[in-house]
Amino acid sequence: MIRLFLGIWLAIVTLLAFVLPMSANPSAWYHLPIIPGLEDKARILFFHVPTAWLSTVGFIASMVYGIRYLRKRDPEDDIKSASAAGVGFLFCILATVTGAIWAKFSWGTYWNWDPRQTSIFVLLLIYGAYFALRSAIDVEEKRATLSAAYAIIAAVVMPFFMFVMPRILASLHPQPVLNVQGKTEMNATMLVLLISSFAGFTGLASWMWNLEVRIQRIVMNSLSGLKGETRV
Repeated sequence: MIRLFLGIWLAIVTLLAFVLPMSANPSAWYHLPIIPGLEDKARILFFHVPTAWLSTVGFIASMVYGIRYLRKRDPEDDIKSASAAGVGFLFCILATVTGAIWAKFSWGTYWNWDPRQTSIFVLLLIYGAYFALRSAIDVEEKRATLSAAYAIIAAVVMPFFMFVMPRILASLHPQPVLNVQGKTEMNATMLVLLISSFAGFTGLASWMWNLEVRIQRIVMNSLSGLKGETRV
């Protein structure tokens, strides 16, 4: 039921994001404003911004559950931490891909090592190393402990790459165009559609995280059962 609802919700958001007309002077509720310098390319923000935000949420959640694991040593927290990192990593990839698509139409190339592209690439490397670490350690408790510590360190440096570095270096990213005065000033229809996209993608990320936690829980219980049979 949840999957059906999320599918319908995101399908409607996607359809409206591409179908609603753009106008220099919006006169109807269904008109989206034309943003100077972006035009139709501005439609990507309905997908790029939510995916970038959810990657941040996933990495922070991974840190929170990592801290909980180090405090309580509960394997359930390790599963939740790793699952959150996985969801965050997936949405980070999606944010990178949607950003690259926008770059292709705006700059003529998918990748030019703009500060924002560079920072998100480094972030992907950091969390790619997290999963490499987990796959390289067979001892469950040691893997969980090192992964939790790594998740905390990675989440601490994450804001620098996501928010600080792109702002202290000159960038062609359209954020200054969309948010010139440092506050949200957006056409009502565009804002509602963006919030709806946030809601849909957040629901999708939550469902994916819960599904991954359940899968990992089943795997852990199965491995525990096999170890028990081996000892007998």
